[in-house]
Amino acid sequence: MAGKKVQQTRKTVFKHEAYIEGSGSIVDEKITDTLKKNYMPYAISVIISRALPEIDGFKPSHRKLLYMMYKRGLLSPDKERSKSANVVGETMKLNPHGDQAIYETLVRMTRGNESLLHPYIDSKGNFGKAYSSKMHFAAPRYTEVKLEKICNELFRDIDKETVDFVPNYDNTMQEPTLLPATFPTVLVNSNTGIAVSMASNVCPFNLTEICETTIELMKNPNHDILETLKGADFPGGGLMLYDENELRKIYETGRGSIKVRSVYRYDKPSNCIEITQIPYTTTVEAVIDKIIELVKAGKIREVSYIRDETDIDGLKIAIDLKRGTDPDRLMQKLYRLTPLQDSYPCNFNILIAGTPKVMGVREILTEWTAFREECIERRTHHDLTDRKNKLHLLEALAKILLDLDKAIKIIRETETESEVIRNLEQAFEIDTVQAEYVAEIKLRNINKQYIIRRLEEVDRLKKDIAEMEEILRDRKKIRRIIIKELRDVIKNYGKPRKTLFYYQSDIADEETADDTPDYPVHLFVSASGYFKKITPQSLRMNSEQKLKEGDYISQSFEATNKTELIFFSDKAQAYKSKASAFDDAKASVMGDYIPARLSFDEQENLKSLVVTSDYNGYMIFFFENGKASKVPLKSYETKTNRKKLTKAYSDKSGLIEALFIADDCDILVRSSGGHALVFNTAMILPKVTRDSQGVQVITLRKNCTLISAEIISDDEKISGLEKYRAKCIPTAGRLARDLTDINQLEL
Repeated sequence: MAGKKVQQTRKTVFKHEAYIEGSGSIVDEKITDTLKKNYMPYAISVIISRALPEIDGFKPSHRKLLYMMYKRGLLSPDKERSKSANVVGETMKLNPHGDQAIYETLVRMTRGNESLLHPYIDSKGNFGKAYSSKMHFAAPRYTEVKLEKICNELFRDIDKETVDFVPNYDNTMQEPTLLPATFPTVLVNSNTGIAVSMASNVCPFNLTEICETTIELMKNPNHDILETLKGADFPGGGLMLYDENELRKIYETGRGSIKVRSVYRYDKPSNCIEITQIPYTTTVEAVIDKIIELVKAGKIREVSYIRDETDIDGLKIAIDLKRGTDPDRLMQKLYRLTPLQDSYPCNFNILIAGTPKVMGVREILTEWTAFREECIERRTHHDLTDRKNKLHLLEALAKILLDLDKAIKIIRETETESEVIRNLEQAFEIDTVQAEYVAEIKLRNINKQYIIRRLEEVDRLKKDIAEMEEILRDRKKIRRIIIKELRDVIKNYGKPRKTLFYYQSDIADEETADDTPDYPVHLFVSASGYFKKITPQSLRMNSEQKLKEGDYISQSFEATNKTELIFFSDKAQAYKSKASAFDDAKASVMGDYIPARLSFDEQENLKSLVVTSDYNGYMIFFFENGKASKVPLKSYETKTNRKKLTKAYSDKSGLIEALFIADDCDILVRSSGGHALVFNTAMILPKVTRDSQGVQVITLRKNCTLISAEIISDDEKISGLEKYRAKCIPTAGRLARDLTDINQLEL
């Protein structure tokens, strides 16, 4: 019975669904149309309204936060700091996101966080530090904020229609689309954003240098920017590589990379290096963790202890050195191996009229100048209208002054209030606005002294109106106003550079010294491509090699940590590396899988390893077709740090063996037909071309191939083969045919 009821219910549901129009139907649609309809609105919103800064230097989240603080009166010098929680709550009227996201935006703009060259928010409390990932900021209920004095330059004349205002998300108040900043904030403070399919990364520049560059470009559009803008200036200081070509590229295209290194001092009595400034792109923890990792790996042996001594006085990383360590040489190594030297990638992607655009410094400052000219023009229009309106009202006062008693009599004798304005208009020939103004004058002010004093403003108003009209007619006057404002900004807020320079010549001198630690090692390569670097001490403790099932050690070498390695693959390619690039291992581990470690191509396997320190000697390559080529090892030496060499040997026939010989020696080769041949490598002339096809060392029978080649030492004797030793290559093939079956040879 129960089952019957369930079935009836299901039938009812299905019957009901049948009446729903389009239910369960399948619609064919191109995926591009679906993306356009569903994803594109989101992508555009992220690009335009969230991730990228605009010409005033702010993202919407920054602008909303600062504007709400301005509306709360937190720019007034007499105003006390407000709790951050209150500011966050007020900002949610414009930015309806989570309070934590708003607070994180606020934190980055504070003086306490030290993220910006010129902070916008004066702060009290713990706001963390930009150079530390573990120094977290306190909750908003514990911290207090107000606007910094420099924000006067952001909001100057914002109430004079200098920028557009739009309704907020719920249409309860208005907010500015831009801030009328009087200096190019977009290039003074760093700004980073990741949108959809694009990003922005604007490095900070010194305020004084940016303002001076802007002034010079306004005077001369062809001004050489490098003369006034020396380079980036980061809040954390550091030393920037002065690369003129790279800077010009950044200034013209908006893309490039700036190298910055840490600043340190050596405390001789304590034998300790103290790092006081690090690159803007890293943190104290990242630096310390990397140094500890290198010490554990044995790549840095000069450090005995490292600690973070950052305190209220600022950043400090202390590195205790072992006795006899040269601190300067150690720092050059740390610059190469750790984030103590890092690069800041520049990508000046900025929204211009709602469109993202990557621009160089010249174009950005040109756009900012145009934006600022519009602000000045709109402000002048606003002031001009105010003064014209005021002059219009004062003209009515001038007419009343001629017969003040008449005006009083009209007001006193008019029976109804509604007729006062009309009677004044008719009696003094003034318009309604003027009549309203006259009628609203207080009784105590209806005297000649008050009216004469007000009329004295007429001449000043007429002069101001004439000047403003002249400004609106002459673009040069607007530019003079901008230049004056920029000079005032330099005077009031300019600071010396924090980031100084080092030069390419310094790097050249540093790189000549190779401070890679050198010590003896044993190198092992297995048949399946695993590589191990083991110190003699570790090998004495445990010599039993761990290998995959069926694998075996195919090559072993005694070398040093500075030895260079050449890995030959079965695809006619060679991969170069150094022993120092591999960590010291133990016999009990599998080791590094070379095809994965050196990024071999797909289906490419390791064939042979060559160990060298001077690139002397030769490579002998043996191929299936019976040919062999002799190539000097010098052919694989490169002046640049190329890691992969193509056409390392000929690919015309399959490679059987790749042997390294320091000098000419005897070689035994075998064929699949059961024949063998011994010859001396002096009989093969070396070829500088790496992919040489070689010469025929043995003539093979039909369907036979070369199967092996090995070096024969002088003390090894081969019975029955000594008299057949080849004297020259042409006879080698013929002699091979006279040999007996290789399995019957007595070695």
